[in-house]
Amino acid sequence: MNYRFFATTLNHNEKEKSKDYRNVVIMQAVIIIAGLALTPFADFANPQAKDKLIITLFSGFGAVYSFLLWDLLKSFTRSRVLVRLVLAVLVFITVLGLLGEFPYYKILQIDNRRGYLLLIHGLLFPVEILIIGYAIRDLFAGRQFTASRLWGAACVYLMIGITFGSLYDLLNILQPGAFGVELHLGLASYAESIYYSFNILGGLDTAYPNTSRLVRNLGVIEAVWANLYAILIIGKLLSLPPGKE
Repeated sequence: MNYRFFATTLNHNEKEKSKDYRNVVIMQAVIIIAGLALTPFADFANPQAKDKLIITLFSGFGAVYSFLLWDLLKSFTRSRVLVRLVLAVLVFITVLGLLGEFPYYKILQIDNRRGYLLLIHGLLFPVEILIIGYAIRDLFAGRQFTASRLWGAACVYLMIGITFGSLYDLLNILQPGAFGVELHLGLASYAESIYYSFNILGGLDTAYPNTSRLVRNLGVIEAVWANLYAILIIGKLLSLPPGKE
């Protein structure tokens, strides 16, 4: 009886984790596709009605994505302190971002925009790294090939691109012109950072040949790390026996 209860619990947890991974992947895809498709048509320096709508959409996507990351973290750890701390950080980032970037009315007046964005990315980046670490540990600790492993592999790969995008944007905030051109700080800079990151992941030429040496070197690190991850995760998944969902 105890064995059956334990097996049922494991099966339920595996399904929940698969759902959490899948939800994150879907939102990652929405953010990436919408970011690459919509931001070229937006003027963030002097936003009009359509530009404000795009900013509002991305603010909503960011809020949902933050919640899904926190929900995924709960599948990895039983530490209530860590879960609550991450929740507090993500809520703070989301609220601060919405108050400062709300396009229809300036709820929060930001005098030091660079410091404001630096605070948001400086808090978000460690959370992304933490979840990537937990997810990788979860993927390589598995003993059976299940749907959660497949969704998890896709989740980590896309999160690598998004996290490096956050890092590039952070560098552009610290060093304006890091991409060789001046980018409007905020969503415009972040969208271009995501574009650059996924160009690196895809092995494509970017539109920024005059990036700073630090951005260029980080691009090499991202490419090597992503390729190494792909090789290792494919080898790991192929070596696992099929499991029941």
